[in-house]
Amino acid sequence: MKKLASLMLATMVLAGCAQSGDKAPPVTAQDLQHHRFVLQSVDGKPLTGIKRVPELSFGENMHIAGSMCNRFMGQATLTGDTLKAKGLGMTMMLCVEPQLNELDHMINDMLTTGAQTSLEKQQLTLKTSQHTLVYKLADLVN
Repeated sequence: MKKLASLMLATMVLAGCAQSGDKAPPVTAQDLQHHRFVLQSVDGKPLTGIKRVPELSFGENMHIAGSMCNRFMGQATLTGDTLKAKGLGMTMMLCVEPQLNELDHMINDMLTTGAQTSLEKQQLTLKTSQHTLVYKLADLVN
């Protein structure tokens, strides 16, 4: 009985170690800077049926820029795993594709209030309690 209990305890300890090692390391500004990402999915659904591919890029000192329907830019901060960009500048066009217009409001709200950020296997995820945006690494930004 003691051997069985010891074996079970050892198994649980090893399982706990494996699970804690599976968690992605926290995102840093250096992980994001000088990279461009293209939007792949919104709230778990693949992005389909639009002509313009929404994107997000990070420049020097966490300057953020991107486009959904409209282009936007501003100064981002990364505190822990929360990405924020208050006071984003944005063009004010109306797109013929309603999904892009909705994405404009979504990204503005997410970055203004703060989005939980993770970066795993060249995939950037921005998440709030309402929405999840998943981006794929596209290329480096000069």
